[in-house]
Amino acid sequence: MTLQQLKYADAVATCGSLSEAARRVFVTQPTLTESIRALEEELRIAIFTRSSRGVAVTHEGEEFLSSARQILDDAARIQEKYTGKAVRRPQFAVSCQHYAFAIEAFMEVVKSNGAESYDFTLRETVTSEIIEDVARHRSEIGILYLSRRNERTIMKILRKEELVFEELFTAKPHVFLGKKHPLAKKKFIRPQELDAYPYLTYEQGVENALYFAEEVMPSIDRKKNIRVRDRATMTNLVLGLDGFTVSSGAHSKAYNPMIVSVPLKLEDTIRVGFVRCAGIPLSAAGKVFVEAVQARVASR
Repeated sequence: MTLQQLKYADAVATCGSLSEAARRVFVTQPTLTESIRALEEELRIAIFTRSSRGVAVTHEGEEFLSSARQILDDAARIQEKYTGKAVRRPQFAVSCQHYAFAIEAFMEVVKSNGAESYDFTLRETVTSEIIEDVARHRSEIGILYLSRRNERTIMKILRKEELVFEELFTAKPHVFLGKKHPLAKKKFIRPQELDAYPYLTYEQGVENALYFAEEVMPSIDRKKNIRVRDRATMTNLVLGLDGFTVSSGAHSKAYNPMIVSVPLKLEDTIRVGFVRCAGIPLSAAGKVFVEAVQARVASR
């Protein structure tokens, strides 16, 4: 196995076509095809399936490519350090629930990256897609939470997808509301005190089951419910309607100065953590991201 073969496999996966990949890496298609065939033979796995519509990555291939791209990134950083030439753009992707600390940690990854060019992705998305992204190697890390209500089901799904959950911190539920909300200055809030106000939750698409909910307090317990898909809409409705949502309490005052968090009198615990593929070590960017999250949580 050579770095050149890893580059060829990466190109084929990116392009979805042997002919296009051959053009990208400046070799003939027969040379590229033979190199991929020899790599698959050596590793005794099928990295790609071939059809009249092109090539597709197999499940084994997704796992292989995740490791291969980390090797290519490391090799590129070494070459750039000693030659001054950027030969590959570092890649990194995170899929997460809507947490401000995840955005701040992602920015640390960007700032710490020394390459002249890079290709990074941050997806704030629904819970089922977070798991899917990591399982299919579209993201290296996923950020979500476990609670008494969802842990059994979520852990069952993670085990099926050969993913592991590593806890970052535990927290008690907090109510997020505007600074001018009538309940904003209370030391704690009881669920029944929120009955008069709209409860804002993140819509989970077709997988709208309770165990996929991003909020620890079920919306079925509330009289007024509004579901949204993005952070900006959530913030605007919290402020404009005297609405509220429920989260971990890991609140960023720098990015949401008009929002406050107040402890919720609810007997539950939120375990926020990251999911990743079992047996695959974190990349350099992944380690920076996790360390940045841990630093922000420790300073809460």
